[in-house]
Amino acid sequence: MAHIYDTIIIGGGPAGLSAGLYAARSKMDTLIIERSKFGGQTATTDELENYPGSIENCTGPELIERMRKQAEEFGTKFAKDEITTVDFSGKIKKLVGNKETYEAKTIIIASGAYPRLAGFESELELRGKGVSYCATCDADFFTELDVAVIGGGDSALTESIYLTKFADNVTIIHRRDQFRGAKSIQDKVFNNPKIKIIYDSVVEAAKGDEILEGLTLKNVKTGEASDLKVDGCFVFVGYLPISELFTGKIKLDEAGYIITDEEMRTDIPGVFAAGDVRQKSLRQVITAAADGAIAATNAEHYIENEFDELHV
Repeated sequence: MAHIYDTIIIGGGPAGLSAGLYAARSKMDTLIIERSKFGGQTATTDELENYPGSIENCTGPELIERMRKQAEEFGTKFAKDEITTVDFSGKIKKLVGNKETYEAKTIIIASGAYPRLAGFESELELRGKGVSYCATCDADFFTELDVAVIGGGDSALTESIYLTKFADNVTIIHRRDQFRGAKSIQDKVFNNPKIKIIYDSVVEAAKGDEILEGLTLKNVKTGEASDLKVDGCFVFVGYLPISELFTGKIKLDEAGYIITDEEMRTDIPGVFAAGDVRQKSLRQVITAAADGAIAATNAEHYIENEFDELHV
């Protein structure tokens, strides 16, 4: 007979690790399944100055490592596998992965989100050849070079500041006439002599055959085109939920985010969602961790109410 976990958590980012900690600490038989690298987007974040308590230059990888160790100390188990099929129709939920099949009384989906493409010409062709979506991963390749950043939110502004540690010049390209990021981060951008800003503009195309050599820009108000010579281009224009696996299995919104209530419950009893994959207004490490704690606590309540431990 297959082993039946109390809860299986899909995804090893802050939401998943927080859920694992709370579930295991409540003596639930807990497994976290991660298909790639634990930590998700947080593992590629250089600074976490807005995470409570992170006052000693805490980095994303450092925080994730502490979270994972803490969850493991309480008994959380970990598996590296990619889930390809889910069956939520029965009381016992089934997950089929590339390596094996898993069963659990409850499922917590914490699969996260991935960077959205900007959509300019040759973006995919030059991805990894000057076009990047992770400053922490690739900034050192552009030491003493010129780079551009596309976007105007917190991520774009924060990563622009980080890039100034390596690049000679950082040019932020934003389609609007003002940023959407936090005012405190904007102030740092405006006061950084290495950062230049081009408002009301979008990138139409990337230039270069084997490696990025520059960008073609278009002013959205005047229609005027211009060229910008850069060695690197970092794209931060939002994210898309990693939820394709659950299409037709649970309720999603038009953008593909999982719809839950405030207790992280989906429309399928025993299936919960937490973190960036969930429909919500704020996607930050702290809200992902909170989601995970709530999901695990309610998964425990669900088991207590729905299962007779003598027969299941």
